[in-house]
Amino acid sequence: MNFWERITGSDLTREAKEYEARAGRLPADYRAAWEQIKINLFPYAGFSGRNLTPILDAALGLLEEASAEGQNVREVLGDDIPGFCAALAGGQGAWTYRDRWRQQLNENVARKLSQLGG
Repeated sequence: MNFWERITGSDLTREAKEYEARAGRLPADYRAAWEQIKINLFPYAGFSGRNLTPILDAALGLLEEASAEGQNVREVLGDDIPGFCAALAGGQGAWTYRDRWRQQLNENVARKLSQLGG
């Protein structure tokens, strides 16, 4: 990946298209699970979403393997896809973008208040 791809995000676009092409070859129930995985992992993304690339790749690989072995998608993921995604992202309590924004806001407010009081 070169500097221009990293700045523009074209590498992420290319990878997303590859993932969707791979997911398109999955059975319907696996494609539905893939869509749920993407939705439930989104809150754990960083600013650019690059931190999710290896996680999405691994999740899609898991779905591909399970599909090839003829397993039911519920056997692989269970009934709690949000919980599965939280575990992939670092377990319960992993920071979401909201948590990072909340911390940043609190730090900015605390800094302004200390400037007023000092």
